[in-house]
Amino acid sequence: MDIFDKCYNFTRAEEVMESGLYPYFTPIEEVQGNKVKVNGKEMVMVGSNNYLGLINHPKVMKAAQEAIDNYGVATCGSRFLNGTLDLHTELEDRLARFTGKEAALAFSTGYQTNLGIISTLVGKRDAVITDRRVHASIIDACRMTFGSVYKFKHNDMEDLDRVLSSLDKEMGKMIVVDGVFSMEGDLANLPGIVEVAKKYDTKVMVDDAHGLGVMGENGRGTCEHFGVEKDVDIIMGTFSKSFASLGGFVASTKKVINFVKHFARSLIFSASITPASVATALATLDIIENEPERREKLWKVTHKMKNSLEEMGYDTGATETPIIPVLIGDDERAFMLWKMLREEGIFTNPAIYPAVPKGQALIRTSYSATHSEEELNKVLESFEKGGKKLGLLG
Repeated sequence: MDIFDKCYNFTRAEEVMESGLYPYFTPIEEVQGNKVKVNGKEMVMVGSNNYLGLINHPKVMKAAQEAIDNYGVATCGSRFLNGTLDLHTELEDRLARFTGKEAALAFSTGYQTNLGIISTLVGKRDAVITDRRVHASIIDACRMTFGSVYKFKHNDMEDLDRVLSSLDKEMGKMIVVDGVFSMEGDLANLPGIVEVAKKYDTKVMVDDAHGLGVMGENGRGTCEHFGVEKDVDIIMGTFSKSFASLGGFVASTKKVINFVKHFARSLIFSASITPASVATALATLDIIENEPERREKLWKVTHKMKNSLEEMGYDTGATETPIIPVLIGDDERAFMLWKMLREEGIFTNPAIYPAVPKGQALIRTSYSATHSEEELNKVLESFEKGGKKLGLLG
């Protein structure tokens, strides 16, 4: 067998392209706020994680430009050697205070952050226990560990208790969950998870990529929202959502961060975050901390869109966040609705297996604090038109 046989036998993507229903790797030519240009056509973006609308904020863009002027465009080295700037340490100090932890450590991407944390902390005699719907980066990180991996049914505390009760009491144990589940938009039951974790002397890690900046009175995320910040041992976050940048971080005790800093291969053997990205994250953190009105506007937008889509007859599942899925079920019909929306000038993201369980295809929409009433009404009109044409609505 030729190792490339699998490549030549993979024809599904080409078949979907030929049908005109291929939705992925779309080149975006221009971005202005919530408007993007694709093939010369202006579209309303409701497929981005730009929750606070900061990607074009003047203060943020100025900070990025000044960082380039002062440090250049890259570090050309890892954090371990020549790639640590004073900007990196300033950001880490700020993030530790923001999350209420002793220390923080920044990685080059959110994906690498999860790989680094989990593969470093979970050793041969340890166990990592995850919700069945965690992000792919957590799944891959678990595969890289030398420990045992267990899964529990989505947000099912009885099943989590069953899993933990079956494990050797002498094992080191860590539960890892998303704070906000990125496809469904629902929240982890953190109070329940913390309660079960204490019962079995188990550490808790929360990937709050989609919660930071959005959830909680001060935007500190899902842990703040539930009031369990002191009960969660590790908080992971990314800069590619509310922070309008690129990178990720982990916050915990000084001892845990120091250990990860010296053993996480995805940190040590990767070039550090670019100066512009770090400066952007610092500038957006200022805005998150000082402009709560952005979150207030975001929640008004969220409630309008969720209520309006449900009133039309769409099923939005268990979402409690600005991620609002429109559940379709069948892959082909999801792609067809996506295409109709694209033709109407609406940029959305269809999700099929393995991003979601089989038979649960959906159109993932996500909203920003800066969406206008005109833009939102256009999105709703297009969903109604497409839904009726496809027979999804009565």
